[in-house]
Amino acid sequence: MDKLRIFDEDATLLKSLNGNQEIQAELSEVGVRFEQWSADREISSDATQEQIIEAYQAEIDRLRQEEGYQTCDVVSLTSEHPEKSAFRNKFITEHTHSEDEVRFFVKGQGLFILHIGDKVYSVLCQKDDLISVPAHTPHWFDMGSMPEFTCIRLFNNTEGWVAKYTESGIDEAFPTLD
Repeated sequence: MDKLRIFDEDATLLKSLNGNQEIQAELSEVGVRFEQWSADREISSDATQEQIIEAYQAEIDRLRQEEGYQTCDVVSLTSEHPEKSAFRNKFITEHTHSEDEVRFFVKGQGLFILHIGDKVYSVLCQKDDLISVPAHTPHWFDMGSMPEFTCIRLFNNTEGWVAKYTESGIDEAFPTLD
């Protein structure tokens, strides 16, 4: 699967990119931070949020210093989670945030879809990927019907994840992770 696909608003594919440097350059042009970190710490399947954050504390501290993020947490979902469908529905509808949405994928994958201007950027984020979607950027996230991911999230405010849904309906026209 392509790692970055760029569409027009009618879901016509305009461009596909696979190389991390090309993806980083393309996303940088629209203000999206995309980096490769190294998710190389040993994290057990039953690791606590605190243990995961501690394992990546140096990287978290660097981002906090650079961007002023105040809090962080860990979100993790597996295919066995009883509310996986409800969580998927919460994220898969186009929305915005009043702050950056920052995710570092420690395990697994997810699909961020960004609606910027008259284009839609579909970014497959996997282990080792860090993405920062700028505040007020319409976007949605698909974890798939059988989610398997762990992400460190950073926030500018202490409220955590707060979405404002656009109700545009554009999210229904584009490919999902499945």
